[in-house]
Amino acid sequence: MSSSPQSLRLAVIGSGPAGVYAAETLLRSEPVKSGRLEVQADIFDRLPAPFGLIRYGVAPDHPRIKGIITALHRILGRGDIRFLGHVEFGTDLTIEDLREHYDAVVFATGALKDADLDIPGIELDGSYGAADFVAWYDGNPDYPRTWPLEAEQVAVIGNGNVALDVARVLSKSADELLRTEIPANVHEGLAAARTTDVHVFGRRGPAQAKFSPLETRELAHPKGVQVVMDPRDLEQISEAEWEAIKADKRTDQVVQSFVNWLEEQQRREAAGEEPTDHHGGPVTRRLHMHFWHRPVEVLGEDGHVTGMRFERTRLDEEGRLEGTGEFVDYEMQAVYRAVGYFGSELAGVPYDSSRGVISNAAGRVTEADGTVLPGLYANGWIKRGPVGLIGATKSDAIETVGSLLEDLESGQLPTAPERDNDAIVRLLDSRGVEYTTWEGWMALDAHEKALGAAAVDADGQPRARIKVVDREEMVRISREGAPQPTHA
Repeated sequence: MSSSPQSLRLAVIGSGPAGVYAAETLLRSEPVKSGRLEVQADIFDRLPAPFGLIRYGVAPDHPRIKGIITALHRILGRGDIRFLGHVEFGTDLTIEDLREHYDAVVFATGALKDADLDIPGIELDGSYGAADFVAWYDGNPDYPRTWPLEAEQVAVIGNGNVALDVARVLSKSADELLRTEIPANVHEGLAAARTTDVHVFGRRGPAQAKFSPLETRELAHPKGVQVVMDPRDLEQISEAEWEAIKADKRTDQVVQSFVNWLEEQQRREAAGEEPTDHHGGPVTRRLHMHFWHRPVEVLGEDGHVTGMRFERTRLDEEGRLEGTGEFVDYEMQAVYRAVGYFGSELAGVPYDSSRGVISNAAGRVTEADGTVLPGLYANGWIKRGPVGLIGATKSDAIETVGSLLEDLESGQLPTAPERDNDAIVRLLDSRGVEYTTWEGWMALDAHEKALGAAAVDADGQPRARIKVVDREEMVRISREGAPQPTHA
């Protein structure tokens, strides 16, 4: 006669890839598949809709993102993971509540804030964090509906994909973005923008840029945009570095895009031809790529950004970055820092303020002295810092869930006193929390698609989706579109 399976109650805080993959990895683990372990998994999110930074932290014109959302949608739509949105950890639910109702808690809250750029003038009006701008154009309900876009010359500081996203959205025509799910307020704001020149600055050279080949090539695709290169940035690359570039396929593809743009730019200049965009049309905006530029100071007058000062850099004989002593000033009216993200502290959870992560060892949450807090885990960017892509998040989940299963096997996992699966919902109801569910997301999803179908893009084609921005409206549509459970 077989014994009953062991029961495990799991809570995950955060419904982005790190949270979903943590729950999915546990549900696909050998103890669950063999029938020895039965898991009840709940995923909570502070926003009414799922998917975290995949919905609210990546440029809407990234086609690959749709594939990631499709994968997450498929996992959450199976029915073996319960989604509860519009629930704020630390306010609507505390760590004590989770301890009462769950044997294990995985924190997967990501990194939402901009990392600091500690230079003079960074606090001036017109100086922004890229993460805040991304949240605005992605329709995050917790951000203002408008964004100041009066600047003609704009600086984007950073050489990662977020910097490229910001630069591309600022330089792309608003009408081209109607093919995406951007809401009306974002289209209106971008359509009224006065931007003529976007400058992207990186401290290192073209070979050290953390761009993907595809995203690099995409910079030149928007109508009316000319990519402008500085010949010095490529001339500065040594013969040894060129050999290293050719030996790495990804780097070679990225740098070759820069070379091609520069050659076309120089050919037109030599022939006395007017520049054109990638399609041969007139240029309305320019995207300037600058390398070997270390930010020194944001310049300003009367409290507002008027420019940026940089020191040109180079690699020394050992490949380390050093300043050249040459300083260059550029006229700018706005600056966006895209130098990385930073994780936020969670109430009652040990936090490493120097790194912006939850203190942990192999995913196990620890005190500052290394003492493990049984039953608490971390996954994704809040575990290891804001580096790496989706593949790294999956690897994180394997390690974190592996630690959880080891603790379960060794008897180190605490047992929550409350075993009723609906008890947490009754608690939220008693506190007046208007939580949303997966069925509610399906209603909101259908509503956003219907908004898109009723509108057209610049080519007169129906739009796939238009995001709802207002949080209260999101909650109303979600709750009205899904039957709310009744509790005895």
